[in-house]
Amino acid sequence: DHTVRFWEATSGVCYRTLQYTDSQVNKLQITPDKQFIAAGGNPHVKLFEINSNHPSPVTSFDGHTANVTAVGFHKDGKWMYSGSEDGTIKVWDLRAPGCQREFKVRSLVNSVVLHPNQVELISCDQAGLVQVWDLAQNDCSRTMKPEGDIPLRSVTVSPDGSHLVASNNKGVCHTWDLESGDALPSLVAHKNYILKCLFSPSSKLLATTSADHTVKLWKLEDNEWTPQCTLAGHQRWVWDAVFSADSAYLITSSSDHTARLWDLSQGDTVKIYNGHQKAVVCVALSDAA
Repeated sequence: DHTVRFWEATSGVCYRTLQYTDSQVNKLQITPDKQFIAAGGNPHVKLFEINSNHPSPVTSFDGHTANVTAVGFHKDGKWMYSGSEDGTIKVWDLRAPGCQREFKVRSLVNSVVLHPNQVELISCDQAGLVQVWDLAQNDCSRTMKPEGDIPLRSVTVSPDGSHLVASNNKGVCHTWDLESGDALPSLVAHKNYILKCLFSPSSKLLATTSADHTVKLWKLEDNEWTPQCTLAGHQRWVWDAVFSADSAYLITSSSDHTARLWDLSQGDTVKIYNGHQKAVVCVALSDAA
């Protein structure tokens, strides 16, 4: 609905609404210092101040020519990366104008994450490829194609750097042990699209959100996935998820116009955030930890 809403997590009160007039908002990411939030749209990325009521963006990153599907930051906040359906990944120095680096993926980029080592970007795309981009070598260092041309929708790396997971349009999660480089047995997590997969900050849990209206939590033990719980409550597709810093809570967003806060120890909804007029496709959390 062309807005970014700020909510007080515990009370469910919306205390600020930003108008994003150019397009829908596809991705949200908060800077490591928690001072700014990046909103990826079509085709721009705009940076807004968090702790102010200023309605206009501080800056706009222009260069993509289609939907921006991924946004993230270096841990020190020095640079930002973005991925787009225009088939490119771009790296932006936050202290200088323009795009400093570009990788050509040659297919619609659906997801990009930064490895915890801070020197590798990992992407997945509509052509079914997972690619590792070495920022030191400025080139693609590894390509995986786990299931033919089945589009890969989301990619995540565990914060301890041990595992990589990419999820696809058939509800399957493909997993790699990053220390050995080996592929592990795949996980059939849903019977429909997986729209987001995400490791918890503890690296112990994996969340998968799906077009089947559910979110599932999984644990990796002895290189095998075991189900932990299913979070049911959303009425339509669940597009995005973010863990709290202590991995005890999850926030999800859905086409049912709501976001939800879940207590993972109980598997229950703690709070529903109502206010958007259209699908809520992305969510970000500024946590105290």
